[in-house]
Amino acid sequence: MTTCATPTPIPDVQNSVDSRHLAINKVGIKSIRHPIKVLDKSGGGVQHTIAVFNMYVGLPHNFKGTHMSRFVEILNSHEREISVESFEPMLREMVRKLEAETGHVEMTFPYFINKAAPVSGVQSLMDYEVTFIGEIREGGAYEFTMKVVVPVTSLCPCSKKISAYGAHNQRSHVTVTTITNDLLWIEELVQLVEAQASCELYGLLKRPDEKFVTERAYDNPKFVEDMVRDVAGSLNDEPRVVAYVVESENFESIHNHSAYALIEQDKRLR
Repeated sequence: MTTCATPTPIPDVQNSVDSRHLAINKVGIKSIRHPIKVLDKSGGGVQHTIAVFNMYVGLPHNFKGTHMSRFVEILNSHEREISVESFEPMLREMVRKLEAETGHVEMTFPYFINKAAPVSGVQSLMDYEVTFIGEIREGGAYEFTMKVVVPVTSLCPCSKKISAYGAHNQRSHVTVTTITNDLLWIEELVQLVEAQASCELYGLLKRPDEKFVTERAYDNPKFVEDMVRDVAGSLNDEPRVVAYVVESENFESIHNHSAYALIEQDKRLR
């Protein structure tokens, strides 16, 4: 008759004590892809897309490490149901399961908006890079931030002024990071930015549309400084936005460098 040997316990090295007395602000996993769904304002439903996640917790000084596998377990336990509504519960679950006081989750994904060309009306999709950021601070306070990168056209006012004909223009990326007190749709933030550009971009244009956007940009020149100031002015007028950072990077067509400007504002400190 044989007897089964008692299995040898597997040591939990991450949970062992560390004697260096140095807490770690963020520890976790980066760049893991996972399917998500996002509410779609114009479509009245949801978009199914793929997000890249960064997930971190704060590690107290007395713990040697965190349990990296638990981050993946938490992500997969939600299957494809991750959304704005489930973002905070997921983050609080992460902090609880990893026995942490602070936590931070970022998910970056492409978001598609169907746009009609300005003259022909032909339909096409434009993609925008969106990032949702959730953070739990010491004491348990939760804060949600949304960041959207909006590609637009900018035309140089100086080039237009000094040239006998024509003016140089370029594609620009306007990045807006917002903290809100109510729901602000991705589409609304994109439209707010595009309204302040020399001209917005489209996925598909016919010849009459090309004529329109070229002349529209020429009639509406913007320095990079104009871009951030005009977008910031619109954000100041939007009561749902309580804090923001607006950045513009112009990928110059006649220089081997970009032009850049940034404005940061927290209305709660006024």
